[in-house]
Amino acid sequence: TIIGAGVLGIPYVVAEAGFLTGLVTIILLGIVVMLINLSVGEIVLRTKGKHQLTGYAEKYLGKKGKYLFTLSMVIGIIGALLAYIVGIGKALGAIFGMNPFWFSIGFFLFGSALVYYGIKSVSESELYLSGIVITLILIISFISLFSGKMNISNLSEFNITRLFVPYGVVLFAFIGAAAVPEMNEIFKKNKKDFKKAIFIGSLIPVFLYALFALAVVGVLGNRVTEIATVGLGLEFGKIVVVLANLFAVFAMTTSFLTLGLALREMYNYDYKIKPLSSWILACFVPFILFLFGFKNFIRILDTTGVIAGGVEGILIILMLWNAKKKSDRKPEYVLGIGKIVGIVLISVFALGIILNFI
Repeated sequence: TIIGAGVLGIPYVVAEAGFLTGLVTIILLGIVVMLINLSVGEIVLRTKGKHQLTGYAEKYLGKKGKYLFTLSMVIGIIGALLAYIVGIGKALGAIFGMNPFWFSIGFFLFGSALVYYGIKSVSESELYLSGIVITLILIISFISLFSGKMNISNLSEFNITRLFVPYGVVLFAFIGAAAVPEMNEIFKKNKKDFKKAIFIGSLIPVFLYALFALAVVGVLGNRVTEIATVGLGLEFGKIVVVLANLFAVFAMTTSFLTLGLALREMYNYDYKIKPLSSWILACFVPFILFLFGFKNFIRILDTTGVIAGGVEGILIILMLWNAKKKSDRKPEYVLGIGKIVGIVLISVFALGIILNFI
């Protein structure tokens, strides 16, 4: 759930901040998000019955908490869908050397039609799709690292005042807490491995994002494009243009389908909106935003990550505090996130939101 299109924007913001600055941001935010994911795990283990994040928000924060969590999820998914419409257009435009606008239109017609008919098999095959995406990240990274085009001077800059420059895009790329309740179902007969799975699943993206940023920034320096694979293709020629941008299209298409379907079903199941209206709300809101000129891939990722990821992180900490007081059952593991650590985490998310708007 974590690894998706967000990885494509990371090298650009890391290059803007300076590679070492961006690397520190990736590592620190990776640790923060790991704690958030582990917090969700403890909340799940303290609660009887099956719920998703909005259900836990309602149980531990009331109706207002549920609506606020729903709002953050809607903003996050709409922002992601908008980014995919923009990003896929640019990736296909790079492959075929044509205007990306029309590819974005064509992809929207294709993707929204699949969301309308409900392609559930997409989410069922996510393990294999994620495996392919991870493999392609590794291949592209190693091509860059061993191409002879690496420039160490591109990797030496550190500026502590620019730590928050990559913040929103990196946070967007790490969002994945919604998978934790589903993981609990898989581990219901062996809950002792639940914590380990969350830890490993949160750690893998940190390594892959750092590796991908190292490879792309090392080769391109300040010539990194908003969608990293576009710039790599220009540097290495047609074969890498096709390989790298097909990876981008592949990653964003699968994400568009799963998130579009999830949003449509949330409107339909949780808020009793009719299926056709649910589909229109899920797919056409990001498309209308695209038509009105919201086409800056990095800005979309940044703003979506800061708002959706920030609000979600704050609410999860508040939910954990209340869950510790009102447990339904004894959890298999307990995190030592008390008031001080919790306030630090909340402050990180709040500061990110404030700095983004400034």
